[in-house]
Amino acid sequence: MDVAWSATSPESGRFDALVTRSSVEILNDRFAALRARGGGYLEVRRAEDYPALTLGFRGSVAVIEAFVSQEAMAILVGDGSHQGDLVEVPIMDEDAVFSGPTAIETGRAWRLVQDFLSGRDLGELGEWFSL
Repeated sequence: MDVAWSATSPESGRFDALVTRSSVEILNDRFAALRARGGGYLEVRRAEDYPALTLGFRGSVAVIEAFVSQEAMAILVGDGSHQGDLVEVPIMDEDAVFSGPTAIETGRAWRLVQDFLSGRDLGELGEWFSL
């Protein structure tokens, strides 16, 4: 199955907005390279433009947002793995601060992205808060 994605460059550490169409395996390789680097940001979607997921992560902490439509965004409620009040992760080339309850353990977050790419609906991934 092909997916569309853009992500932080493992070499430069900067977000590369160029959309790549590839197999999930190539996307997995990019995520692994970013995880080895300590963090990054990805935007992923299936064949259609919406919904699309974003994943910003640093170390063991990640935040997932969804572009539900051109006008609507949502953030996935976290899994309770982060006990702090705030979490900071990269979004494109900037660090963004989110409330601690939005944090998801990075490995679990990546599995949720994989579930989405394999066809699961947003509601099956967990509880969403509209932005």
